[in-house]
Amino acid sequence: MSVDESSPIFVISVAAELAGMHPQTLRQYDRLGLVSPTRTTGGSRRYSMRNVVQLREIAQLSSEGVSLEGIRRVLGLEDEVTTLRARVRELEAMLADEMLNRPGRRVFAAGSQGEVVTLRAGTRVRRETAMVVWRPLDRG
Repeated sequence: MSVDESSPIFVISVAAELAGMHPQTLRQYDRLGLVSPTRTTGGSRRYSMRNVVQLREIAQLSSEGVSLEGIRRVLGLEDEVTTLRARVRELEAMLADEMLNRPGRRVFAAGSQGEVVTLRAGTRVRRETAMVVWRPLDRG
């Protein structure tokens, strides 16, 4: 069994002590939906380290004068950001796989006259090495 930050391992008294709060405060936050611990089959609350971090953040925001509704909004936005970041990583991995595994992928470059040139993957455009010297016309 692996334990990570979202493993529900702390009973309410331990979570309250780790968060620096009274257990009744944790029950209130659960009722309000600010921090929702998992429940055992017997109905007891089990808090994860992630829950404890959220409780500490709630305490910090509360001490700075943020209302409980404001705290709910902040926590919701943080969860949304976490979800979106995970989705971005997933899409980046899918794109990388697609780029590597797609047969016949095409590479484009600009030709010497500005036209679009299609290249095979792994090739480079040959550059002209000729030099052009400009001299003003003799108007005499």
